[in-house]
Amino acid sequence: MDLQQQFEAAVARSKELTKRPSNEELLTLYALFKQASDGDVTGDRPGGFDFKAIAKFDAWAEQKGKSKTDAMTEYIAFMDKLYQEYK
Repeated sequence: MDLQQQFEAAVARSKELTKRPSNEELLTLYALFKQASDGDVTGDRPGGFDFKAIAKFDAWAEQKGKSKTDAMTEYIAFMDKLYQEYK
């Protein structure tokens, strides 16, 4: 199985968790997923009182410069850890 297939399998596994990970863990998953899928964050940071959008933007921005391959590898490893903890 190549890296892309492993990544897709990890994404599918994220939907099988029976317990909800912490907000911080969810933000990490989101940021690694976006970095692996879309690369570096683009656009302006959300403003106002949309705290969820701001948190997601900031989490993704922290991954800036990380290659898609590295982000996929980290996502897979992090998802494996969460799967063991929350399955």
